[in-house]
Amino acid sequence: MSDMEFLLLLLPSVLTLILIQILVKRKLPNLNLPPGNMGLPFIGETLGYLKPYSATTMGEFMERHISRYGKIYKSNLFGEPTIVSADSGLNRFILQNEGRLFECSYPRSIGGILGKWSMLVLVGDMHRDMRIISLNFLSHGRLRTHLLKEVEKHTLLVLNSWKENSPFSAQDEAKKFTFNLMAKHIMSLDPGEPETEQLKKEYITFMKGVVSAPLNFPGTSYRKALKSRSIILKFIEGKMNARISRWKNNECENSEEDDLLSWVLKHSNLSTEQILDLILSLLFAGHETSSVAIALAIYVLQDCPLALQQLREEHQAIVRSKQESGETELNWNDYKKMEFTQCVISETLRLGNVVRFLHRKAVKDVRYKGYDIPRGWKVLPVIAAVHLDPSLFDQPHNFNPWRWQNSGCRGSSSTRSSGTMTNSNFMPFGGGPRLCAGSELAMLEMAVFIHHIVLNYHWQLADIDQPFAFPFVDFPKGLPIMVRRQN
Repeated sequence: MSDMEFLLLLLPSVLTLILIQILVKRKLPNLNLPPGNMGLPFIGETLGYLKPYSATTMGEFMERHISRYGKIYKSNLFGEPTIVSADSGLNRFILQNEGRLFECSYPRSIGGILGKWSMLVLVGDMHRDMRIISLNFLSHGRLRTHLLKEVEKHTLLVLNSWKENSPFSAQDEAKKFTFNLMAKHIMSLDPGEPETEQLKKEYITFMKGVVSAPLNFPGTSYRKALKSRSIILKFIEGKMNARISRWKNNECENSEEDDLLSWVLKHSNLSTEQILDLILSLLFAGHETSSVAIALAIYVLQDCPLALQQLREEHQAIVRSKQESGETELNWNDYKKMEFTQCVISETLRLGNVVRFLHRKAVKDVRYKGYDIPRGWKVLPVIAAVHLDPSLFDQPHNFNPWRWQNSGCRGSSSTRSSGTMTNSNFMPFGGGPRLCAGSELAMLEMAVFIHHIVLNYHWQLADIDQPFAFPFVDFPKGLPIMVRRQN
């Protein structure tokens, strides 16, 4: 397809969006919209908003717009008129009024690649039902009795394969850990097996398409990802059919009885298509965000020897207490003792902001702090901008896990609850009815990984690298490190 043909193909869509913008402006003459700039027709300010920047900052675009217009401003992003919020109060208001005043509204390209039944794009009762399934699978009781042991097992499987004085990608190792863990607990796939490695290969291709421009042409990352998606779904469906067949013949293995696939088949009325999209979305959510968070922890800790020393002291004390009883595996009481570790995790999530902003849409006309948010407009609560707000967090660009101790951060109180730090301005997993179902598992994965890496290794960067927002957080060089074992 030539460039001219491509432009002609886009022309009707561009003209339609321009017409919609003209009509919107005509229909909203008396509303008090926030200040801002709608930018160019169709693309608006999208290119500037999505321009890569250091993940430990809110980016030049946000800084410039907040300085010029304030923490709530209007724009044109992703082809739609948009209210952008860097205001902590408005962000909470949006998330708490999910399903009443606002609803999830991701770009069509995300739904096209993750599937229309993905938890990320579903709204209403169907999202609630899918979330209940996920919460049952990732329940607090299951974390204590089953998942903790498996998290530690998969952590050691990765760490014990590391070679001293030989550079490797810490980000890839973190992804290997989280993928193997999720594949085991979703479909009972064992790490290192040919089918697991093939699925991982297709999944890597799939993920590259999720974070790429949605251009469905031969050779693009998006087109390759759609092909990998089809292969992955056929693999999952094959596992489903094989398991159902074994059940009929009373041949199912014990390990398979405890995974998500079995639970969904036995305890839900979901269709095959719904089950496939659910499993794919949980692989995506449970693998990608947790692995980036672990890589961020490795990155920030290598440059903070005081935090590393305090972590080692905390985890050495846990090991000493276990030696008295002869135990070796971590238990839930050990996890509860990791108090400074939780401070490190919270600070890593605050500074690195794995999920930087959320996609919402106003389903009713809303008025907030004198501003009107018209029904049908897109709303972007920018979590990263709140986490890096100097009026809420002292010296927000500094890695300071001690800010979470005692009275917590400036701006609100902070307490430790169920293994997490709670703070009204701290929303690394979203909030409201769509609070991430896997947040407790993500915290557990980070804590156990930190436990073993600080006890067994010293590490340093093998090359200059830092996290960038694309807008998904990623290390351009994969965070290359070198390690040496502790005595």
